[in-house]
Amino acid sequence: MPSWTDTVRFAFQPVVNLTTGGVAALEILARPEAGDILAQARRDPELDGRLAALAIQSAARKGTTLPLHVNVFAGTLADLGGLAALRGAVRAAGRLPWEVTVDIGPPYTHVPQHALLEAVATMRGDGFRICADGVGDGDVPLRLLTDLAPELVKLDVSLLARPAAVRAMRTLCEQLGALLSVEGVETELQCAAAVSAGAQLAQGDLFAPPARLPAADVYVPALSPGVAQTPPSGPSVLQFVRPAALLPATASAGRVRALLTGSPDVSGVLLVDSAGIPVRSVHRSRFLLSMSGPYGHALYADRPAAKLGDPPRTVGVDATAWEVLDVVADGERDRTSDDVAVVDRYGRCVGVVRLADLVRALSESRVEEAAGLNPLTRLPGSDVITTEVDRRIAHGRVFALSWLDVDHFKQVNDGAGFAAGDELIRAVGRALQLAASEATRVGHIGGDDFLVLADPDTLDPLASSVLDAPWSAGGRPVTLSLATILCAPGSVSDHRQAAACLAPLKQAAKSLSGASWVLGCAGLPGHEVRRGSGAAQAQAG
Repeated sequence: MPSWTDTVRFAFQPVVNLTTGGVAALEILARPEAGDILAQARRDPELDGRLAALAIQSAARKGTTLPLHVNVFAGTLADLGGLAALRGAVRAAGRLPWEVTVDIGPPYTHVPQHALLEAVATMRGDGFRICADGVGDGDVPLRLLTDLAPELVKLDVSLLARPAAVRAMRTLCEQLGALLSVEGVETELQCAAAVSAGAQLAQGDLFAPPARLPAADVYVPALSPGVAQTPPSGPSVLQFVRPAALLPATASAGRVRALLTGSPDVSGVLLVDSAGIPVRSVHRSRFLLSMSGPYGHALYADRPAAKLGDPPRTVGVDATAWEVLDVVADGERDRTSDDVAVVDRYGRCVGVVRLADLVRALSESRVEEAAGLNPLTRLPGSDVITTEVDRRIAHGRVFALSWLDVDHFKQVNDGAGFAAGDELIRAVGRALQLAASEATRVGHIGGDDFLVLADPDTLDPLASSVLDAPWSAGGRPVTLSLATILCAPGSVSDHRQAAACLAPLKQAAKSLSGASWVLGCAGLPGHEVRRGSGAAQAQAG
């Protein structure tokens, strides 16, 4: 009678990086030819663990060098206290633990959480990465999700119909240092929604369906990363991470050469120590050139590949794309094409970044940003500010949204001429930029109207710098009006509500004479007059 293992085949589905368009990893899916082995595995931890080991063996037979995702039920991990069969299969396949992500799936009901967390700690201690799978369509408790501190969270595609929930999950992932992925993507609209919500990874039939052979090419729609997900300091390096080709630090030059010649898409190899920390970086072209020279193979084949490597360039997972460019710029000129290793908080390599990906994406973002700049002041328009408002709301941050304009600007234009009016607007824009702190965003929304998004503790110096300046146009004295709404966490739901709270304060500021400033708090009646006639008096809302 045939064993159940004879009736199970495995399929591979690419996990796609939505920024680079490349394959970040392969998820290995069990496909029984008869019976419902998966339902049996849900009840039988030993069987489930054995399936995970067989998945690794199947990948080894296909010869893929990509990182792998294997699925296990939460109950399996808690019951077995780790996955001995999986660890053995990884060693036998010549793969390193940090090249394997364990996708922990529901159900979580009745799973002893303490045992599960201990097992996760064991797997992570061995170098395996942890993914919380099926979030949004399963029963994973939110508290347990934060305790797991996964490196990856996979959302069910159905959650895209609830954008607020996806944005909240993106915020949680940022706090945990995790990547966000959406699985089950079948249409370009779903892909666009995933990008807009801030997902860095995705998988589904749109890109490539599960197949018996690992897919080398995938279809990715031409999509630009959502502006809402790009912080002022620059996009996260995690958006650009590609799989790293990893070998032990003791690997011979012959083994590195075999990997490179068998994988033409690999640009370099990182040699890592027993903890997964990069110790040497082997550049493809320089290495193969050394090996192909006179007597190169005879000289180096059996010697450690580290002899032909360089010190690795590394950045942390919390780095921005601009920081990666700084690392490249500060290094040796002949190494500008080297991959930069991205390491986690333990120093272990989670992938590499290629300079070409960064330059292309940052150039595109600069073009998009330039297209949205006001031609008079070269300041961004309202979309950038309102997007950042929504980001701070999602992060639960207190913030101050201010509107500023020139008093009686039409009369200024009519009396001093439009050229003088334009110069005044440019001067106000420059003054706001000079007074702005690092976390302050300044936007010019048209005419004489400006928006300023700032932290509350930076308001006083900014207001004093701008309102106390002697403004004039064509020799005519000019004053400015400023209205500010303070928004505590939970006081507004989005930028539209914040703008609605700001509107009456704008009218109150315009009703005062001289340079004026009116301050209010979202959700509370009344406002305070900081400048202008009746200054320091509380006004009725």
